Amino acid sequence: MQFAFDAELWIWDARRDDSWTFVSLPTDVSEEIHDMGGVPRRGFGSRRVRVTIGGSTWLTSVFPDSARGCYVLPVKRAVRTAESIEAGDTAAVTVELVDP
Repeated sequence: MQFAFDAELWIWDARRDDSWTFVSLPTDVSEEIHDMGGVPRRGFGSRRVRVTIGGSTWLTSVFPDSARGCYVLPVKRAVRTAESIEAGDTAAVTVELVDP
């Protein structure tokens, strides 16, 4: 299952010094991922995904964030550098669920 959306990058307040940067998946996408059967959840309720932003594709996990009511996706520094994006920018994101 693959989802495409635009999302703004933001910095996790609890780790601001480390510049942990995320995008939030849209609520409807998060609900669909949460409700899917056959895709086992991993630690902390995470789901394994393949992500593409611009020309960068990588494997990671999305994590449920109860405060935001959606899954959040970490965007590593190497991708932000390669794609010339930073917190506050909006990126076109493709997320595909993969087997664990």
